[in-house]
Amino acid sequence: MARQSPRFGDVPLHRIEASKSLFDLHLDELWLHRELLYFLTWRDLKLRYKQTVLGALWAVVQPLMMMVVFTFVFGGFAKVPSDGLPYPIFAYVALVPWNFFSSALGRCVGSLVGNSGIISKVYFPRLLIPLSSTFAGFLDFGIAFTILVAMMAWYGFTPGWAVVTVPLFLLLALMTALAVGLWLTALNVKFRDVSHGISFVLQLWMYASPVAYPVSVVPEQWRFLYILNPMVTVIQGFRWALLGAEMPDFGVSAVSIAGVLAVLYGGMVYFKRTERTMVDVI
Repeated sequence: MARQSPRFGDVPLHRIEASKSLFDLHLDELWLHRELLYFLTWRDLKLRYKQTVLGALWAVVQPLMMMVVFTFVFGGFAKVPSDGLPYPIFAYVALVPWNFFSSALGRCVGSLVGNSGIISKVYFPRLLIPLSSTFAGFLDFGIAFTILVAMMAWYGFTPGWAVVTVPLFLLLALMTALAVGLWLTALNVKFRDVSHGISFVLQLWMYASPVAYPVSVVPEQWRFLYILNPMVTVIQGFRWALLGAEMPDFGVSAVSIAGVLAVLYGGMVYFKRTERTMVDVI
């Protein structure tokens, strides 16, 4: 937390102290600095596509290329079932939220180290850095989702009332990325190995999620543990809401969501506890 100390000349001094309570997170500071969150997010977007030829079209190229590869390898050669859906759209509707999640988590982990120059010069709630890095992914999601809508029209899919739940599944993907990312970005300040290992973790996580295959191929005795992975609910939810596939098991998903909320809160507590010493080691 930050306490305003007596003024030194005309400049207010802030003392950064560790939170004294598990419930003393001072999240109200985020609202006070909401304009800074906007500018940090906008800066991340501009830096990402600066001096690129395709620009924001990279948000479409990656999931489309992965969809083509998955269609040939899993849908063509391996004959992986797709729950009666055309395999290209079956894969793409999963890749859209998955890419949002994986890119958000990846940027979140390296956000503090990448902004060390700002952190060491001026005070602001450090939590804004991973938040802005994560929120920047909404633009890529919006572009990729536009292509998904076009594919749905091409294949003749008309979503029903369940389409209104799409933002809720997207929110779950965002919370999952933040829940894991806040722990890892704070650890990455001290142990830079974390940023090197995150790509490997994301690869394993993708194959532990129903991106290239349906949940129905998972053996029944392992299904409960499998659905505890929150990205299973997210991907199943997108397929259900947009393509009319099988509805997620919301009973098991509720346990998964509760776990995400617990990890997210724990990540905020750990982040705030380490905030005081970040400048010394970054």
